[in-house]
Amino acid sequence: MGNTDMRVRGLAARAGGWSARHRWAAVGIWVLFVVLAMGLGSAAGRVDVDESDQLKGETHTAAQIIDAAGIEQPAGETVLVQSKDGGVKATSGEFRAAVTDVVKAVGTTGRVTHVTSPYDTRTISRDGRSALVQFDMRGDADTAAERVEPVLDAVARVQKDHGSLRIEEIGGASMKKQYDDAFGNDFQQAEYSAVPVALGILLIAFGALVAALLPVALAITAIMATMGLMGLVSHLQPMSDTANSVMLLVGMAVGVDYCLFYLRREREEREAGRDAGTALRIAAATSGRAVIVSGVTVCVAMAGMLFTGLATFEAMGLASLMVVAVAMVGSVTVLPALLSLLGGRVEKGRIPFLSRRRKHGTNGDSRFWTAVLRGVLAKPLVSVLVAAGALLAVAAPALGMKTQQLTLDQEFGDSLPIVQTYNRINDAFPGGSEPAQVVVRAKDIDAPEVRQALAEFKKQAISSGASRGPVDIKLHQAQHVALVSVPLVGGSDMDQAVKSLDKLRDQVRPATLGRVQGVQAPVTGQVAGNKDFNDQLIGSVVPVFAFVVVFAFLLMLLSFRSLTVAITSIVLNLLSVGAAYGILVAVFQHGWGASLVGAQGVGAVVSWLPLFLFVILFGLSMDYHVFVVSRIREARMRGRTTKEAIQHGVVTTAGVVTSAAVIMVAVFAIFGTLSMQSMKQMGVGLAAAVLIDATIIRGVLLPAVMALLGERNWYLPKWLHRLPDLTHDESPEPVAVAPVRGEDERLSV
Repeated sequence: MGNTDMRVRGLAARAGGWSARHRWAAVGIWVLFVVLAMGLGSAAGRVDVDESDQLKGETHTAAQIIDAAGIEQPAGETVLVQSKDGGVKATSGEFRAAVTDVVKAVGTTGRVTHVTSPYDTRTISRDGRSALVQFDMRGDADTAAERVEPVLDAVARVQKDHGSLRIEEIGGASMKKQYDDAFGNDFQQAEYSAVPVALGILLIAFGALVAALLPVALAITAIMATMGLMGLVSHLQPMSDTANSVMLLVGMAVGVDYCLFYLRREREEREAGRDAGTALRIAAATSGRAVIVSGVTVCVAMAGMLFTGLATFEAMGLASLMVVAVAMVGSVTVLPALLSLLGGRVEKGRIPFLSRRRKHGTNGDSRFWTAVLRGVLAKPLVSVLVAAGALLAVAAPALGMKTQQLTLDQEFGDSLPIVQTYNRINDAFPGGSEPAQVVVRAKDIDAPEVRQALAEFKKQAISSGASRGPVDIKLHQAQHVALVSVPLVGGSDMDQAVKSLDKLRDQVRPATLGRVQGVQAPVTGQVAGNKDFNDQLIGSVVPVFAFVVVFAFLLMLLSFRSLTVAITSIVLNLLSVGAAYGILVAVFQHGWGASLVGAQGVGAVVSWLPLFLFVILFGLSMDYHVFVVSRIREARMRGRTTKEAIQHGVVTTAGVVTSAAVIMVAVFAIFGTLSMQSMKQMGVGLAAAVLIDATIIRGVLLPAVMALLGERNWYLPKWLHRLPDLTHDESPEPVAVAPVRGEDERLSV
């Protein structure tokens, strides 16, 4: 073969060459790996994150005390009995009859225990219009939602008999039941729809069924293998359903992208006149290398989540890291083997209109980006100022970002009836639906000084203004533990509730329980858990950001041997992330244009999202960046001027970057259609950031900045010349047209 005399080096080139020469072995090893991973993972089972290990701090300490004491906390339920028009008071006979009917109805179901009347527990609102019947579900709290339906039905029957009153149930079990009924299938539908969406876009991009199926098949097998690996790894690092969903999102995105990069480059080289073997070798040495650089960078970014100290984040980070690594390995091993086996049959299943359009050249250099690049390169300084100014303007709202865990009404709005019940209870009993819980452990819980401290704590909790009561104390004398339930002033107003929590922790506790030697009294509950989560998340921001940025910088420096490229890569990625933050704040915190995405302004961004977005976006944006800059450097090393290299690199990669971006945006946007506000925020944030990254950043800012820098793009100080050389030998310009072969040809390398 006259045009195959090309020396290549590097891991990707060697892996691609071996796989193409031993194609059946490569495919067999991949299939065996996927099957073994799934089989072993299934046999090992998956260990999920335990609630007591979710957080550090007081919340974690309280959970440990309860677990060590062997105290089983059942799922608590509450029935609100409330006058609809205010005319019926809790002292009236009608109201008392309704309460009696509720107590009897839930008791006869056989599913509950410890049913209490509001007349005994004094859980009657100050205005006398509302009262709470409280009880516990029998059995394991984790599965209570599966047994709560008969109780809900019993309460509904009582409601029919008392039309002037509002009788509604709420609690951990009933909330989970209604949530599962309303949204349980949302996630599955979103996950399942990601595959056909990606396939449809790939069909348009390639115009052939087989070529479109390859990236999807690689992504799916990578996800399947990773699911098995998650089961094995979970015995060291527990996993979660959230980690599973994030893994699927990331796996579909990078799996399709990596295969897309590789396949398009192989196609491009064949269309340029290379024979099949040389085209595959060039794709391995160039796009294969870009896949490895990108994959390692994404893995490093995902590893940043391991520095948060939050079990859920650690699970998400490890699961994402694994699926990226698996997809990366598959792209540089089994993909070249499949391309070698398929040969010309990769074009099978052509779609007439799309394949005709590709033959007429519309699938080659992008006319649109050619026109854009002409203007950008003619006036690079103006382009930088306009594009950067626009992105900074978009990012500006992020300066006022407010983060918090969303309350039930913020998360679901009015889409669930139980949200209205939640709001009514909070209005009538501020903090009653989400009380703080003080877990008190002493050497002797019955000691006079401990009893006195508990009584004083109960008194000061109300006198300090942290609670309006009633403060309930449950003694577990055998375990020397007391559980103190304190409704917080503020209720669903998270800011006010946190202030009440701080009073309990910083004023009331030290002045009472804190004075008794040997007593532990961590404060937990939903508000406390949210605050501890936020505090720990804020504390992990600096180490996570530093780790991701520093290692990404080093990887880019080693991969391109250019200090300038490494610095501009980091700056452009940070600008992209900042713009995504600005959009999130504008839409979900301020409500600007929220209705356009089916959302509403909830006054805050969910607390876990900014750090999660930074890690995910910083990793995924490197896909495009590495791919585009690799092509620019390739063209420059072949002797083109810097401007010509930029023009060539951006225009020739425009098609694949656009296709990859459209797939990512479409998959992420699916999650933006879910009913939960936190999922909407994640979907919109990811989709907007990828769109900005693939258009303004890669199509305008990157070429404009590189055009301004000129030869300084490739600057490497002499003292850094000793760094390892991870670049690859660039491919020469095509010099000959390969002989025409049949569709059944096999590629050999």
